[in-house]
Amino acid sequence: MADEARSLLGGSPASSPVLAGRGRVSSSSSSSSSSSAIPPGHSFRRVTLTKPTFCHYCTDFIWGLAGYLCEVCNFMSHEKCLKNVNIPCSCIAPSHVRVPVAHCFGPPGHYKRKFCTVCRKSLESPAFRCEVCELHVHTDCILFVCSDCRQCHQDGHQDHDTYHHHWREGNLPSGARCEVCKKTCGSSEVLSGMRCEWCGMLAHAACYVVVTPECTFGRLRSMILPPSCVQLFSRNFSKLHCFRISENLQTESEKKNYASQRTSRSEKEDTPRKIRHLVARSLFRFRLLPGRGVGVLPSRAPSSNEGDDVDGSTQGPAKDVQISTDSSKQTLKIFDGSDGVKRNQFRLISVPRIAKNEEVVEAALRAYYINDDQQEYELQTFTQQALLSDDVINRNDAAEDSNLGSVFRESVPEAWIIRAKPKDEEVIRIYPAWLQEGTAYISLRVNRDSTTQTVIKEVLPLLGRQAECLQNFRLVEVLMGGKQVQRMVLDSQKLILNRLEDIKKISIRQMNQTRFYIVENSKSTVQVNVFVGGLPPQLSPEEYMNILKDELAIKTNVVSLSHVYQAQGAVVLEISCFSEAERIYMLVKDTTINDKPLNAVVIPEVMASKIPQNCWPLLVFVNPKSGGLKGRDLLYCFRKLLNPHQVFELTNGGPLPGFHTFSKVPSFRVLVCGGDGTVGWVLGALEEIRHKLVCSEPSVAILPLGTGNDLGRVLRWGAGYSGEDPYSILISVDEADNVLMDRWTILLDAEEPAEGAENGVAEPEPPKIVQMNNYCGLGIDAELSLDFHHAREEEPGKFNSRFHNKGVYVKVGLQKISHTRNLHKDIKLQVDQREVELPNIEGLIFINIPSWGSGADLWGTDSDDRFEKPRIDDGLLEVVGVTGVVHMGQVQSGFRSGIRIAQGSYFRVTLLKPIPVQVDGEPWIQAPGQIIISAAGPKVHMLKKSKQKKKKLEA
Repeated sequence: MADEARSLLGGSPASSPVLAGRGRVSSSSSSSSSSSAIPPGHSFRRVTLTKPTFCHYCTDFIWGLAGYLCEVCNFMSHEKCLKNVNIPCSCIAPSHVRVPVAHCFGPPGHYKRKFCTVCRKSLESPAFRCEVCELHVHTDCILFVCSDCRQCHQDGHQDHDTYHHHWREGNLPSGARCEVCKKTCGSSEVLSGMRCEWCGMLAHAACYVVVTPECTFGRLRSMILPPSCVQLFSRNFSKLHCFRISENLQTESEKKNYASQRTSRSEKEDTPRKIRHLVARSLFRFRLLPGRGVGVLPSRAPSSNEGDDVDGSTQGPAKDVQISTDSSKQTLKIFDGSDGVKRNQFRLISVPRIAKNEEVVEAALRAYYINDDQQEYELQTFTQQALLSDDVINRNDAAEDSNLGSVFRESVPEAWIIRAKPKDEEVIRIYPAWLQEGTAYISLRVNRDSTTQTVIKEVLPLLGRQAECLQNFRLVEVLMGGKQVQRMVLDSQKLILNRLEDIKKISIRQMNQTRFYIVENSKSTVQVNVFVGGLPPQLSPEEYMNILKDELAIKTNVVSLSHVYQAQGAVVLEISCFSEAERIYMLVKDTTINDKPLNAVVIPEVMASKIPQNCWPLLVFVNPKSGGLKGRDLLYCFRKLLNPHQVFELTNGGPLPGFHTFSKVPSFRVLVCGGDGTVGWVLGALEEIRHKLVCSEPSVAILPLGTGNDLGRVLRWGAGYSGEDPYSILISVDEADNVLMDRWTILLDAEEPAEGAENGVAEPEPPKIVQMNNYCGLGIDAELSLDFHHAREEEPGKFNSRFHNKGVYVKVGLQKISHTRNLHKDIKLQVDQREVELPNIEGLIFINIPSWGSGADLWGTDSDDRFEKPRIDDGLLEVVGVTGVVHMGQVQSGFRSGIRIAQGSYFRVTLLKPIPVQVDGEPWIQAPGQIIISAAGPKVHMLKKSKQKKKKLEA
């Protein structure tokens, strides 16, 4: 019989049942006053404070010696704030999830001044961080994280076009201010304050409930790709694959630090058969504190002393506390089901030897963040046998004489399993999966005879769908794990109560994270797009298909080529089977063709017709190897501030997957995070794929992460990224001015080398074409770049900072200071079809922008009637000469400028011998022959940072 259909409260804690334990602040239907509201799911106990402690609700200091602490999630509160607490306890957090979305956890790392979302304690040991949202969690708390990440795309489950604020508690900067009351809401002492992970709105826990539920994406709404416009069927792919996140995100220092801690811990756990000695020696730091619940967090101290005393657990680093060796206590190892036994995942609790069975059961439940009635559970021995008595210890109320000196019997084991007692009926929640707006769930009572079909039959009338056929609906079981959301369609004759008992036997924790959805049958077409790169270029679609058949054994009945990029040697596969898509994706990563590894990227589909008219999504490319590994942090920040589907890592397939994803977007902008070489890489890819883009001329902004960053300097983006707020950077991109810039094509046509030439080439090199954005150098300038390039190839790990890189440049320059080379005798120059006589120089440089060698003005500012004033969009290149390393040093110091030689739009350089050449920082030795420089097609649109910030009013 159905109880009632409850109204949707937008995930408000008020919609959740109130759970509390014995002898604590709990709900009461008797004489309790209506003003004493009960916090959602918490089990508070009055405790005595021994150290400075802060309230998690108002962030103020708790004066006096008394506070109220939740025994499950460690939420600390003033007595005056107790009735206002609206933050749900970790034990009922899964019930507040609106749309289950798994988190995207990278490898463990060290995060300072952050707090765990589950246990609310500070992160002092390696912890996990979601790469998409602001969620941090301890390594041993990750199993208790529910799937409440941001929904960044539509996947066919509970899709909708209206987005609400996605609130995340805590880890705000200490200076954060509430958007409602304008007061400080951040804290570095406790987990407090709320932040919307889409629009970035900050608010107190008391203020965020009055904010309008609908989210407009805030100040960055014109740059964010709306989630309703992105579709991705990702059932068999992890979130790391969906968002193209490399799994090796750690720096080398983090890896070594974490590996040493893992080695130390594994050495301690190397003797599993000696578990009693391990417990005695306190190698596992877990214990149940009287009056507090369970402290089950390894390598962190519980936040209380003996009795009812607690210290300021969130103030400063906690110290390791060993398990008490008090003979009046016993340590128990608790499993939550057969799955925990299989995986050897357990929690340790420490309980008094004189304790009732229900007290130990309650402690075991608290260890797994379950705040249910302990009367519904029991503890069984590790051997799956039932207990011989109602108490874990000797029965205190037994009629026979008991040995009170030894409370625990010698036969009582240390390993126990939590089991749910069988029931003849139970109340379950059925979620309508958006069949009816305004309904959160249906509470339904099921018994031994209830099947999936009878449940659907009882639920449909409550949703106003009683006239519909039962065969049009199905019941879906959803496990809302933190790392993955698993869905399973239940058979129509499946006994619901039996299924619940099976889940509880597997894991009590998983039962707390399981939901049932009633879903309408729909014929949705599965379509997974996988980008495959690294193939031989310039082949026909049939040839690419044959290669994939031979190497990957693809099934042509479910796999087709949707796009072919012949010049880049890449294809996009359209796959209509989840298992085949997963197989191909994993197989591509282990396949090489012509000694070149293939790469695979899962590509979302952007539905351009749904993009708002005033939205110009920002396509972000980040080179994580640039800028002293600062690119990795920028990847994380931009994924949080924007939609992760618009942020691409260049080491994972290059720029082509990003441009393909945005190929149907009518208008978008590009942000390139990297050095000048990275910018040239992206601009070159844009030039090659321009004809396949609806927006063929997107504007490009730069976040300089390289060493020189000359183009970034010219466009006012600075000499290099030095830790500025990524949010401010995005605002600057949005307010930047659109300018044009020339690009140049360089044709390198090597001929037969002259007799006796140095390092002569046996055969002439085939002609090749390169693109130039900044400058092209011949002679001493390119020779220094080549020496730097060789040094970086020998020891790449040392080249992780601009200071070191410039130091190497100085070192190689000093080695060439006495070097003489008559470059003017080894080359000939034609400018616009006329011969130009070269002075006595060692380096010849063609410059397109007024910045060279990390900001030096090589052309100079002196007026000259022979030449026009240089601009980046004038269609002209300036030709400058340098006499040697000393001259180059004087130019970079600002004491001199280069020797002005010519200005033109078409250049032919004849090399009489092998000469070092560099284009935008990429050097090589060029064989004798011809070099032709000419304008490359249309000018490229760039974004130049505004001198003054424009005041844009928010709608």
